[in-house]
Amino acid sequence: MKRKTMAKSSNSAVGIDLGKHVFKSVLLQRKGDDRYVLTNYASHPVPDTITTADELAQQVKLLLKEMGGSAKSCAVAASDAGALLRIIEQPNTPVELLRSALRLNGLAVLNQECKDFVLDCAPVSAVALAGVASNGAAIEGSSGKTRYLVGGMLRPAVKQISEAMNKTKTPANILQLAPICSFNAFEFAYPEVFANEAFLLLDMGHEQSTVLIGNKTELMLVRSVEYGGKQFGEALTADGAVNAESARLLMQQGDAGMAETCRSSLLTLATEVRNSIGFFEGQCEESIHRIFVSGGMAKTEMILQILSDELGLPCEIWDPLETCEVALPPAKRQ
Repeated sequence: MKRKTMAKSSNSAVGIDLGKHVFKSVLLQRKGDDRYVLTNYASHPVPDTITTADELAQQVKLLLKEMGGSAKSCAVAASDAGALLRIIEQPNTPVELLRSALRLNGLAVLNQECKDFVLDCAPVSAVALAGVASNGAAIEGSSGKTRYLVGGMLRPAVKQISEAMNKTKTPANILQLAPICSFNAFEFAYPEVFANEAFLLLDMGHEQSTVLIGNKTELMLVRSVEYGGKQFGEALTADGAVNAESARLLMQQGDAGMAETCRSSLLTLATEVRNSIGFFEGQCEESIHRIFVSGGMAKTEMILQILSDELGLPCEIWDPLETCEVALPPAKRQ
């Protein structure tokens, strides 16, 4: 769960997002402490079901072949409906000690049996480190509690990804849950908003969506909603009147009937986002002024407009590579 450390010391790294519908990758080169250059990228649709390390390795190989290039280091983001992601409050505790407590007696710490998970933890922000030294040790004389983020994946899922990456001859230096990657990427891409505002990140995935709320560097709330592009697509084509491609064209054209179908389907997601905002604002006395949206559905203007209307807040796409320089091959420049 270590933040801001993408890979071993090197001047290049591959980042891979193992989404449920599309795998994505980027090749980044580091030029100094604060300069990163995007030198290549790729996306690759994958089957709905991948059950073995060999199948996963084959899809990753196709992705990397399409991207081209190579790097010394690799970081992998995994989307897993069975993942554990929790914010807990504990007395100031060295991180290594908390890791041991989670491993040996996770039930007592999380009120959930987690022996089948590979777990990690970290203070939720630099602000939360007020009572913890940089090495994770408690500062003598400090008082109060610290909020920690605990994340975990089921051991078979971790093993499958690890074996698959080894088979591609691109072993992963870091394996991270996708929502945490989004939070870290937002800090890098929008440092002023991250440091000075309350913000909401809505990632609309294929099978589920994730809501992350942060406030002035600190992660305050994380939750998953069982709604994504798969359910949205099924709603648009449910009566058999249109196929997926026709529905997409109607949305692009702003068709009123399709807009109403979209609105009806998106109400579930909008309600969950609204409830999350209400909970945060009630607890923290801070206000969310805009929503940063990502995921395949975010590319559709009608979806963004409906969410904006339902939530009464502007919804805008955000780019995790906002602050990166671009040096792409001619074929991939847009």
